[in-house]
Amino acid sequence: MNAPSDAPRLLVVGGGPAGHSAATQAATFGMDVTLVEDQIVGGAAHLWDCIPSKAMVASSMRLRAIRQASKLGIFEPPPASLDMENLSSHVYGIADTIAHSITGMLDSQGVDIVSGRAHFTGPHTAVAVTGAGDVEIDFDMALISTGSRPFVPPWATIDGDRIITTREAYHLAELPERIIIVGSGVTGVEMVHIFSSLGSDVALLVSRHHVLPHRDAEVAAVLEDDFLSRGVELLKGSRANGVERRADRVLVTTEDGRTVEGSHALLAVGSVPNSEALGLEAAGVETEGGYIAVDAYQRTSVEHIYAAGDVTGQMPLSSVATMQGRKIAHHMTGRTVAPIDYRKVSQAIFTEPEIASVGLEEVDAAAEGRKVRITKVPLASNPRAIIAGDTVGFIKVISDPATHIVLGGTVVGHHASELIAPIALATQGRIRVDTLVETLMVHPSLVESISEAAE
Repeated sequence: MNAPSDAPRLLVVGGGPAGHSAATQAATFGMDVTLVEDQIVGGAAHLWDCIPSKAMVASSMRLRAIRQASKLGIFEPPPASLDMENLSSHVYGIADTIAHSITGMLDSQGVDIVSGRAHFTGPHTAVAVTGAGDVEIDFDMALISTGSRPFVPPWATIDGDRIITTREAYHLAELPERIIIVGSGVTGVEMVHIFSSLGSDVALLVSRHHVLPHRDAEVAAVLEDDFLSRGVELLKGSRANGVERRADRVLVTTEDGRTVEGSHALLAVGSVPNSEALGLEAAGVETEGGYIAVDAYQRTSVEHIYAAGDVTGQMPLSSVATMQGRKIAHHMTGRTVAPIDYRKVSQAIFTEPEIASVGLEEVDAAAEGRKVRITKVPLASNPRAIIAGDTVGFIKVISDPATHIVLGGTVVGHHASELIAPIALATQGRIRVDTLVETLMVHPSLVESISEAAE
């Protein structure tokens, strides 16, 4: 598909979820699209973050399930074992397959993909530095979607071998004997789940009173109980201030004077935007703390230049970036588009049990002093969960006591990332709780507990 010669020219810098989503949609709308990416199309989400981590989660869960199959009366010696080299190849293969699929889709839409690193030279001009030389690009509109990278504190030096971030975690030559994970947010707890499931001894430094400090304490308690059952060492109130490698060992020191020793240390302490070296000043694009400032329609300080995804500092989820890209293409071409309501975004943490939420959470309602109706059922009462032997967790529905409209909910348990969907639909559609209650679900199924939780 080729755009007409007078078609508006769109430059997309960064081929992650926001970039390739916008490029595909804009090309469909008849724009002449050039996408510049210096790594693989699909971005960090497919190369280092979302997809690799979930591939590791899937493998680690499968291994742990096999090792615990005797609980369901299944015995098949010899015991399952792990091959890190094959696991790494599997993870790489998934990222490569997805990247090829996205590239093929973009090619079919006539998107011109340039392999290189772009920077702006003016409000309507840019240069892509490629292996074959510089490519000058003129554009009418632009989208910046360059993502983010792991934050490395000044007291740490990443060697890619023993002292690592998530970018190195998926491709280790061998399974860590004892890994110290610094950071107990979403990324940190997922890393705990992965490595403890694979068989590593794990120590987790928790700087606050509990893991996932911005989530409900009840949710954190379920996760901490699982970690303790695995033998994970939880070091609460421990904020790291140093890490040192000594031969094949690492030492992590904390502000309260403790020293933790292991074979590896993984830092999961946040991220920083990839906004430097883009020539933003030349384009007139403003930043705030390194993040590109945008309005409700993802426009930067320059009206014809948009930004989306992690580089904006908004909710750092691939699903959000994808939707932002889609909406940007609509807005660029004059179509009616509603801004994203970030309070209605579904999100999940892929631990065991999984944690998923959407809309208003109990901790948010308490912080706002808002009156809500909270109903909850434990999965221990669900027949399907009992059959599978996965009874840890609960389903919680939050609604408005006056209007009975669903405001949000939380699911903790196996398949929570799938179970949150009906609550998300109810939240997005402003559906009343009695509609959930009266919906006849499959029996036995996990999802029928949602009807019970809404009652």
